[in-house]
Amino acid sequence: MYLRGIEGFVAAIAPFNFTAISGHLATAPALMGNVVLWKPSDTAVFSSYLVYKILRECGLPAGVINFVPSGGPDFGETITSSANLAGINFTGSVPTFRWLWKKVGENLENYRTFPRLGGECGGKNFHLVHESADIESAAVATVRSAFEFSGQKCSACSRLYVPESKWPQMKEKMVALLKELQIDSPLNFETFTSAVIDERSFDKISNYIEYGKNNNKLITGGYYNKSTGFYVYPTIFETKDPKDRLMREEIFGPVLTVFKYKETEFNQVVDLVDTTTPYALTGSIFAKDEQVMKSVKLRLRQACGNLYLNDKSTGSVVNQQPFGGARLSGTNDKPGSPGYLLKWTSPLSVKESLVAQTTVKHASML
Repeated sequence: MYLRGIEGFVAAIAPFNFTAISGHLATAPALMGNVVLWKPSDTAVFSSYLVYKILRECGLPAGVINFVPSGGPDFGETITSSANLAGINFTGSVPTFRWLWKKVGENLENYRTFPRLGGECGGKNFHLVHESADIESAAVATVRSAFEFSGQKCSACSRLYVPESKWPQMKEKMVALLKELQIDSPLNFETFTSAVIDERSFDKISNYIEYGKNNNKLITGGYYNKSTGFYVYPTIFETKDPKDRLMREEIFGPVLTVFKYKETEFNQVVDLVDTTTPYALTGSIFAKDEQVMKSVKLRLRQACGNLYLNDKSTGSVVNQQPFGGARLSGTNDKPGSPGYLLKWTSPLSVKESLVAQTTVKHASML
């Protein structure tokens, strides 16, 4: 069996938040023999272009990967109306991926082949803390997961479930950790995190913060300033409603919402973790009780695509933790795994006979 590229071209549509992801969305299909049209994020054109230049300087032939900065709707309309579209490799929002999928469906009769669609669309990721957990460790992991890169990771923790009796200890530790962190220019090496990507993101996150102030309890943070950059400071809310919009909707910013539960209601909370949001990307379980860990891991097997045990919900390493989620988080093709590369191939099976054909009769007829 031979692995061929797909007949046609693959469109790679990249996000702003990880330059490496932008590069791999284009290079993975190219590595398997495909021609790629690479659309970088509007807010990460230069960093993506540097990757493209490096590829060309390393010997990538012209025309294999084609760097095409453009408006999103223009690019989407153009690729989906081409009969030669063979695949879309996408990371971005749910509405955009749905729009692309619908456009492919509308044009399905025009294509030479059925386009392969791969998408990663974000998440509403959880940290579930059991009463047996190491609370200090869970606090450190949660701060890192929720606030690194100002929460602009699709895997960032944005909802925390913690036992009522353990919340004071965990809250004290998290607030103390946040006081130590420097939110400043990325040019300063002591900076933990910096501004969010653009004004549109700033406005969206600040609106969620104002909602939180009016409807939930502010624990720390809650302020933002765009006089010198789009700075949103790490913010923690406590809610009494486990289905509050801050527990359901992806914010993509440094906002964490906490629901404290009675220890006797742990089983119900596990169900809440699984059913509160339409996403299923990453999640973490913190527990020392091995039976609890075994049980919860099984019950939450569909709640995320990357599950972490006593660790933060971010930081997957290529070839160690292939990344991706299901439900509205995407198609879970697991970039970083061998199987991901196979998605961008069209296998050819070949049989060669070394014996001359001498009769039309079946062996059972002889």
